Parts: sequence; structure tokens; C-alpha cells
Amino acid sequence: MNFTEPAEKRSPLKLLACKCPRCREGDMFEDKNPWHLKNTMKMYPQCPICKQPFDIEVGFYFGSSYVSYAFTVALSVATFIAWWVIIGFSINDNRIFYWLTFNALLLIAMQPYLMRVARTGWLAFLVKYDRNWKNNQPKPVERNNRDQQNNW
Repeated sequence: MNFTEPAEKRSPLKLLACKCPRCREGDMFEDKNPWHLKNTMKMYPQCPICKQPFDIEVGFYFGSSYVSYAFTVALSVATFIAWWVIIGFSINDNRIFYWLTFNALLLIAMQPYLMRVARTGWLAFLVKYDRNWKNNQPKPVERNNRDQQNNW
């Protein structure tokens, strides 16, 4: 492992900040605020720092829905356990419905951020961190048809 670079640059937690999986420095999204809903999913075509292409193939990010689903399930389980420990559940009152309402509102509020992190995570499955990204060129895109890109 290369310990000459700072730990914050090689940390996988940079993916939670929606940084490029290859260099973990460049932003993937044009607008840093995910709650600007008109620009939530606008991505750079490539990393502004290491030039890693973000649009690997047509329909590539459909797979990120699986990652988003996993995040929402994990968040729901976490809120369920926290609610159970802090407030508790009972068959004698409606606390389960309060949790369901809270959880639904939380998931709706978090959805723009979760969609971004899911895209970052999905790309990170195929594009690995390269410690020597300054000297190595990114792999070229193989299966991208610009003529058919927006023909949905």
C-alpha cells in the first residue's frame, strides 16, 4: 500500500462524497448539491481531474437501481432498530405507523443523495482506484454508441 499520499485521498469514504472512483478527487456531478432537483443527476462526461469516462456504455446506470435499493433497505433497517431502541414498539398503540411515516419521509428526503451515491457505487464496481492515476491513462470506452445514447 502506498502510504506517501494522505489517507483522506485513498479512503473509500470519498465515494460517499460522489468523487470519481479512479482518482477519488474529481467530482462526478456538475452541481455539488443533490437537492437542486433540476441538476440532481447531471454528470460530467468524464472526471475533471483524471479524465476517467463516466458514461461507460448505453444504459450503464440502470444497474445503480440495485445499489440504491440496498441503501434504502439498509437505511430502513437502521431507522427501525434505532426507533425500537429509543422509542420502542407496542401492539397497544400506533408507534409502528409513526415509524413508517418517519421512514417514508426520510427516504423521500434522502432520495436525491442516495441516487447519486448509488451511481458512484455502481461505477466503483467496474472502475477501481488507481494509486498511480497521474501516470496511467483511463481505459477507453468500448461499448458506447453516441447516436443511440438518448433513444429511450
